[in-house]
Amino acid sequence: MVRIDIKPLSVNESWQGERFKTEKYKQYQNTLLWLLPEIKISEPPYEIHFKFGFSNSLSDWDNPVKPTQDILSKKYGFNDKLIRKAIVETEIVKKGKEYIEFEIWTMEIYR
Repeated sequence: MVRIDIKPLSVNESWQGERFKTEKYKQYQNTLLWLLPEIKISEPPYEIHFKFGFSNSLSDWDNPVKPTQDILSKKYGFNDKLIRKAIVETEIVKKGKEYIEFEIWTMEIYR
């Protein structure tokens, strides 16, 4: 499982209207692209497991999924429409201890 110590960015913080990425999203993307390790992604279809550490107990579990998934697909060169199964977990952590963990692999049925 890969872990990045960064506060997950929500969908609400990512977009201005329907077409434009916010400056906060652009900074988040650049930071995450820089922090993500070089890993090899297997063949599709994919299964992905996310775990997000939130410091705010009001955070929705699904808000950081899409922006993070889009950045992962950009970094590792896969099409996120080929993700066929996802598991998303969250936990509440102290402020400043936010994180993202993920693992992506070929779906078991296709191995």
